[in-house]
Amino acid sequence: MTGTARLYGDSLYDLAVEAGAGEEMHEQCSEIRRLFWENPEYVRLLSEPSIDIKERQGLIEEAFGETAHRYLLNFLKLLCERDLLREFGGCCEEFDRRYNADRNISEAVATSAVELTGEQKSALKAKLEQMSGHIVNLICRTDPSIIGGLKVELDGKALDGTIKSRLSGIGRKLEETTV
Repeated sequence: MTGTARLYGDSLYDLAVEAGAGEEMHEQCSEIRRLFWENPEYVRLLSEPSIDIKERQGLIEEAFGETAHRYLLNFLKLLCERDLLREFGGCCEEFDRRYNADRNISEAVATSAVELTGEQKSALKAKLEQMSGHIVNLICRTDPSIIGGLKVELDGKALDGTIKSRLSGIGRKLEETTV
């Protein structure tokens, strides 16, 4: 995340809180970010300097005017005007960080070789909440290359209990051993 994205996202969050629309704008930011990610050609269109700025802002109004909070809509227009729409994802990350910090929420990413069952996800979420003392939003991913076990990233800490990492550790110890 760039300093620009951090600054703008921070300002957007402050504005949302002041307006009492933090939760609403949090949800809308996530949805718009997802739409931008799924439609990169639309973001390129909104960033095209050969198209008049008023026309590009009109496209934003047309797309989000009926659904997005007015402050968020104006924020998108401002980013468009300043040729910073590419920073929107980073702005959302900063907004999310502040939103989660204010609500004692942590995001955890769990990676396993196979998809976890609902029961396993619930148990892992409960354990992580107990360890961190926070509400945990759990994101589960699969990666067959880890062979087995589980790797969890929570609050900047990595907990690696995968077979792949254990095998790597054994390999390093064997390499260090002299005969």
